[in-house]
Amino acid sequence: MTDTPPTLQHINAATSRLAPFVRRTPVWEWRDDLLGDRLGPGTEVHLKLELFQQSGTFKARGAVMNMLSLDPAALKRGVTAVSAGNHAAAVSYAARALGTSAKVVMPKSASSARVALCRRFGAEVVLAEDVHEAFSLVKHIEQAEGRALVHPFEGFYTATGTATLGLELMRDVEDLDAVLVPVGGGGLIAGVAAAVKQLRPGCAVYGIEPEGNDVIKRSVASGRPEAAGTIRTIADSLSPPFAMPYSLSLITRFVDDIVLISDDAMLQAAFWLFERTKLAVEPAGAATTAGLLGPLASRLGGKRVGLVVCGANIDATRFSEYLERGRLLAGQSA
Repeated sequence: MTDTPPTLQHINAATSRLAPFVRRTPVWEWRDDLLGDRLGPGTEVHLKLELFQQSGTFKARGAVMNMLSLDPAALKRGVTAVSAGNHAAAVSYAARALGTSAKVVMPKSASSARVALCRRFGAEVVLAEDVHEAFSLVKHIEQAEGRALVHPFEGFYTATGTATLGLELMRDVEDLDAVLVPVGGGGLIAGVAAAVKQLRPGCAVYGIEPEGNDVIKRSVASGRPEAAGTIRTIADSLSPPFAMPYSLSLITRFVDDIVLISDDAMLQAAFWLFERTKLAVEPAGAATTAGLLGPLASRLGGKRVGLVVCGANIDATRFSEYLERGRLLAGQSA
């Protein structure tokens, strides 16, 4: 199944299997004069609030789905993962929910709040000097301890898990014209786009990727998985070191376009989300809002649009700093 997408039958079955372990997150219509001013009359914006998911992000869907695919003996041996935080937290949560153990590798630069979240779920956390050492350590743990590696963004089960999010959104909001999805390694948009396009082929799917790590946009352009190179973005959860073939194959097949946004645009969007909707999100969680109000505004004005708000795992101090920077960028008075 190297490039076979999850079918609607797979996605519906996954929805049932995941139901005891993940939340069906709500969709909320954002009505605001900000949207009218930026996008024009008649625009409908529906937020898929995946920040309320187990472990704080959409990642729980793929993590649980991957672990449900393991045979009982493999599940009993436990799992491992490498992540800057959100995937590690999701794997930690999934391990506890499924009655096994997790040993996760995180770079020392990872948010202390995310490290603490993993430990709260009962995982053993190994801290690495950088992302390259982290990948080396997780490979050693996998081989030495017999733990199953749960990949953060690649594979059929990851895409099938994230596709359940797309299925929920399309069932909750009829006749969407476009769905906007944050892009990191591509596991989220690969699954969501597969669901959206099979349910409503005419609905456009746009990926929103940070300028400081445009590895998926470059990979789509070249037709092969590319390496990230130097990463320069505050959105650490949208900062994979490379693209992978399965996710890329689904993105190439189902995604209409990938647009780039700046860190400043994400910070401003995070401020608008907090100011206007009272949602406190990490930069990645504001990416789709930044994409809608920025490069996609002219394309999507007057349309019915769904935005995936992917997560909110950020510590209070950093969020406060980002919020103030976003306020200044938005030109708002204190």
